[in-house]
Amino acid sequence: METFLDLAKDVWDFLRVRKKFWLAPLIITIVLMGALLVFTHGSVVAPFIYSIF
Repeated sequence: METFLDLAKDVWDFLRVRKKFWLAPLIITIVLMGALLVFTHGSVVAPFIYSIF
C-alpha cells in the first residue's frame, strides 16, 4: 500500500510541476475503469460490464 501512495504522490508531483492538470481526469478514468473490471471479474454483473466495452 505504501508503494501505491508513493506512486500517487509522484504522479501528482509530475502533474503539478509540469502543469499537466488536464491529464488528471484521464488518469482517474483509466484507474476507475481498471478497478471496475478487476472487481467485477467473477461476479454476476460481469457480462453486463463487458458488454459496455
